[in-house]
Amino acid sequence: MTAQRIFITGGAGFIGSRLCKALRATGATVVAFDNLHPQVHGDGAAARLQEGLVIGDVRDRAALQTALEQARPDIVVHLAAETGTGQSADEPSRYCDVNVVGAANLIEAMRALETPPRRVVLAATRAVYGEGAYADAAGVLTAPPPRTVEAMDRGVFDLIGEDGRPLTPRPTPETLPPRPGSVYGSSKLMQEYLLQQSPAPWDHVILRLQNVYGPGQSLRNPYTGVLSIFCQQVMAGRTLNIFEDGEIYRDFIFVDDVVSAFVAACATDAAGGQIINIGDGRATSIREAAELILKELKSDRGLTISGDFRAGDVRYAVADTRKAHDLLGWSPQISFEQGVAALVAWARNEAEAL
Repeated sequence: MTAQRIFITGGAGFIGSRLCKALRATGATVVAFDNLHPQVHGDGAAARLQEGLVIGDVRDRAALQTALEQARPDIVVHLAAETGTGQSADEPSRYCDVNVVGAANLIEAMRALETPPRRVVLAATRAVYGEGAYADAAGVLTAPPPRTVEAMDRGVFDLIGEDGRPLTPRPTPETLPPRPGSVYGSSKLMQEYLLQQSPAPWDHVILRLQNVYGPGQSLRNPYTGVLSIFCQQVMAGRTLNIFEDGEIYRDFIFVDDVVSAFVAACATDAAGGQIINIGDGRATSIREAAELILKELKSDRGLTISGDFRAGDVRYAVADTRKAHDLLGWSPQISFEQGVAALVAWARNEAEAL
């Protein structure tokens, strides 16, 4: 990556700020473009400007065009997005404006460059799969529709096939047809479509991320980062409310492992035109995750499995990561236990500094 010029939207964020440092360590010149939204960064973020940061919003086509013309990037990494399933249901226009129109603005601005980039790497999401992969009674892989509020009201949280028999969750491969169950997932899928369908001289790599966590994830944003939210709640002396029956499963992937995947996606020629899952490949229940955080924080507040639920949440989200290993030569290096210990230590220090 030596002498490469790289432009990163959302470059001051949780993943982006680390990616900037990692790419600079390879010898690349990096420009970060970020609007420093208070929900993510908190107040006073402008006072903590990092090297090579341009303050701007992907919804502002003129500002984006100017920043790109000055950066003259060889590679663009598009991280800027509104995230969070629950908030997307309440603010669909905001999510479409940032995620869909913002991506379209980026594509048009890149096409207007005298020398367009050679590659675009998109931070996509496993939310495009919706409920993800399940096997029916015959072992056939299927993508079931989202669970209904009526079924969850009755305490039926597992997925049932059309024949009335239970479906068995499986790690989701990239070949599973998308079936998003939220505004967030749909807006992120549209980013993929825009990138794939717009005639352009660059190639693209789409990384579908699982649940990213780690030190530096916002402790103030109530819509993203369940592990960070748990840390904040436990340190505030609250009992954790675990939704459904506690058997919601997620694939938690440490932020540094995600950063290494992006570096590999920028550098690997064979990744061009590919959609690649990025996750740990391990199913961890929300109950297990909460218990580990309570243990690390030495808290006796405990947890409550309430049966509460949120429309649009999925039951089981775990990635089939074989393609990332085979194509990028990438695999996660940080275990969930190691990652949670690092997150908790950072969260505790942040709380003490307040």
